[in-house]
Parts: sequence; C-alpha cells; structure tokens
Amino acid sequence: MEGLEIALVLGLAVLGGGLAKRWLRVPAPWAWTAIGIGLSFLPGLHDVVLPPDVVLYLFLPALLYWESLAISWQRFRYDLRVILLLSVGLVFATAAAVAGIGGLFGLALPVALVLGAVLSPTDATAVSAMAPPLPRRFDTMLKGESLVNDGSALALYSVAVAAVVASRDVDLGEISWRFVLAVLVGVVAGLVVGYLLYLLRRISRQPMLAGTISVLSPFALYLPAETFHGSGVVAVVTGGLLLGRLMPRVVSAQARTLGFDFWRVATYVINGALFVLIGLQARSVIEAFAGDGWPQVVGLTLAVTAAIFLVRFLWILVMAPLIRLLDRRPSQRGRRAPFRVRAVLVWGGFRGAVSLAAALSVPVLIASGGDFPQRELIIAVTFGVIVLLLVVQGATMPLVVRAARLSGDERERDEHRLALETAVESALEHLEADASDAHVSDDDREEVRDRLTRALDDVRRDDGRHEGRSDDGVRRLLLRAVQRKRDAIETLRQQKRIDDVVFLDVQRELDHEELRLHDDLEA
Repeated sequence: MEGLEIALVLGLAVLGGGLAKRWLRVPAPWAWTAIGIGLSFLPGLHDVVLPPDVVLYLFLPALLYWESLAISWQRFRYDLRVILLLSVGLVFATAAAVAGIGGLFGLALPVALVLGAVLSPTDATAVSAMAPPLPRRFDTMLKGESLVNDGSALALYSVAVAAVVASRDVDLGEISWRFVLAVLVGVVAGLVVGYLLYLLRRISRQPMLAGTISVLSPFALYLPAETFHGSGVVAVVTGGLLLGRLMPRVVSAQARTLGFDFWRVATYVINGALFVLIGLQARSVIEAFAGDGWPQVVGLTLAVTAAIFLVRFLWILVMAPLIRLLDRRPSQRGRRAPFRVRAVLVWGGFRGAVSLAAALSVPVLIASGGDFPQRELIIAVTFGVIVLLLVVQGATMPLVVRAARLSGDERERDEHRLALETAVESALEHLEADASDAHVSDDDREEVRDRLTRALDDVRRDDGRHEGRSDDGVRRLLLRAVQRKRDAIETLRQQKRIDDVVFLDVQRELDHEELRLHDDLEA
C-alpha cells in the first residue's frame, strides 16, 4: 500500500478504536490492538510493518515531551529515588532475568541479552492509556519510570546488539560506561537545548511562531544528544521538565492553549496508531512460526512474561524495606505505604510500542555477513509479551486499584482551592492600583471588585461563578486581574504550596478566562 493509504487506514483504525472504547467500554489499547490484528489478515495490509525509525526518532520524542511537560516536577523530585530504582535498577534486573530465561531456551548470551534489553522498559503510552485514574504520587511514579527507563534500556540494547553483530561477548564494563555516558550527555544536552528553546520562545511571542517552536522542541532536544552518543530520551525528559518550569513566564495564553491542544490531539493519534501498528504484526509473527517453531515461541513467551512480572513483583516487594533500612530519617516515614498499595506499581509494568520498535530495529545481518541469530524469535516473543501483559494486567489493573483502597487525593483539591482563593485575593489587593493605571471609571472599578468578591465567595463555597456587565473598562481591568492571579499562583508554586499539576490546571483556567476577555474586547 502507498503511504497515504496506510495513513488513512491507521487514522480510521484509531477512530474506530476510540468509538469501540466508548460503546463497548473496553480500554482503548485493547480496541486499537484488536483492530490492528484484524487488519493484518486483510489483503494488502499484512506487509505493513511498524517502522522502528519512525517510532524511536519521531513518535517517542513527541510522546515523552508531552508527558514531561504535564508531569509534576515536585512529585518527580520527591520520589526520584524510587523512580531511579524502577527505571534503572529494575531495567537491568529484568534484562538479566529475561536473558537467563533465553539461555535456558538455547539462546546465546548476547542474543538473550538483546531480548532482555528489548523487554526491560515499561511503555509510557501503555501506562498512560491502561492505568485508571490514580492519586498523583503513584501516577507520577509510574509515568516517571516510563519516561526515564527507555534511556537505560536503549543503552543496554545498543551494547548487546553491537556484541552480537561483532560476534563477541558482552562486556559489563562497556555497558556501565555506555549507560553513564548516555545519561550524562542526555542531561547536559537537555538542559542546554532546553534553555536555548526557552530563549527562543522569549523572542517569538506570536502564537503561530510559538506553536512551531513547540512542535520542533522534542526533536531539537532528541537529535543533539543522539549525535553525541547520549540518550535522546533523557535529553527530551530533562528539557521538557526544564521548559515546564520556565515557559509560563514567556508564553502567552493563546500560544499555550494552541500548543497544548495540538499536543493533546497529536499524542492521542500517535498512541492509537502505535497500538494499531502493534496489532498489524500479528499475521507476520504467526506465519513465521506456523510450522515446527511455534512450541519454542509460545514457551519462551510465557516464560519471559512470567519472569518479567515476577522480577517486578520481587523488586517492589524488597525495595521499600531496603529503603527503610538504609534511610532512618523521620521524613521517610511519611512516604511508607503497605504492599497492597505498592501492588499498583507492580501491575503498572505494561510494555508497548517502544519494545516492539527496538525488536524490529535488530539488524538483519551481522558483521560477518550472516543472519542475526534468532531475530524472528526476538520479534515474535516481544509481540507476544506485549499482548499478554496488555490483556492480563490490563484486565486485572482495576481490581488491584480497588483492592489497594487508595484514598482520594484531598491534598490536590485543597491546593486547587488555595490557588484559586489566593489568586482572587491578590487581584483584589491590587485592584486600586490597577484601576488607576488603566484609567477606568469608579463604576467599572466597583463592578470588578463586586465580581472578584463574588468569585472569592464562590471558591470558598465551591459554587459556580457569576458574570456581570462587561464594558471595555471592566474587561481591561479584569485582564489586569488575570495577570495578578498568574503572579499569585506562580508564587505559590515557587513556595511549594501547590503542586505543578495544580498550577497547570489553574493556569489553564486563567488562559481560558483571558482569551474570553480578549474576544469580548475585539468583538
């Protein structure tokens, strides 16, 4: 099929999966993957493959960039120790366990380690799509793990593949050095390019220019790190976290709303397309092992899936007591959680398109000119593990969340109310000075005062807001009030009295309020 036809089929499949989710009430990844499996048996579609370069160099940076902008940096830093243990330590432990299982099934150690590296990272797309709404701490830990672990897994993957291609043993020292280098270069590249993008945003305030910079940002972050043998994944996450802190100071409401709306739609379509493309591999996998090879494929797939789950279970089971043993600070006690709560982290270990893209990226030939050993087996097992984890863990995840009896996030609601209340109080406090600077009439000033006072009462009662008359003087003064509110919530965030997610929510409300007022002035 031609590229345009494939794009149209993928788009219709994504749309169909979204409708199926709504009508059948099944997780969207299930619907998308099932549609892809069905399409793979249609004439002309069985040869459509998941393009690994497109996933690793186009889709992955875009998805990671959006997730890093939307994640809470405060929570990310608060649980950084746990996130690193999951995204680095657990990655290597999982890769080692899978490699051991592969060795029992007759794979050479370097080839088995390639399979382990492919299946070691969780997938940000799958985690976001499959996990039900969670308290923000657990949501941040799962998303933070999936944001960072691609970097450590791909560093291990590159060393293992290079060893197979060169027909040599895997060097643990090389793995360690390559990982440290990839992380350091990725962090530096992310900080440098991220700050340059921030400076560029300062001089490109026009919404279309700002939107263009936003679209280019993930790739501008990814490419330099990869060019200097660093981790593009780490660079995108680092740069995204930095820009998430700096951009509210320089981006207008219109540009921010335009950019966020674009990324919400783009990431939804990319997520759906990735799961459809995963399903499209079904026929080629089945045909490749329809003969005598299927017992090895099925047996290795089941064994590897069980090993991945068991290693994650044991890692999270042991991780908390070990942290408690090594860290006796009183502040550590507030972070403790019973295992029924930590079980949510166990069930959040979904795999997805990144693993399949890595498997498809395995070279066809090695340096001697021979075939890459067991390449088809690696692809088939990866496909099977992804589908099994999506189905089994996806089906049981809501049950685990209910059994965990996670308490509602009262703190987030309190912070949201604090942000709104402080914002309106700041606007009222500066009303006289703003009215004088804007040269508005006393009637307009009192109208705004009355509206802000009623808004403050509404926040305290959690009621809806009321509108009054809106002539130009009132609107101009309300726009100044919006800026006062922005300053107030930025101060609260800097003081760590509200979380980044709360800040983004309130900022979005203020953006909409500002845009409505601008529309009224231009009408």
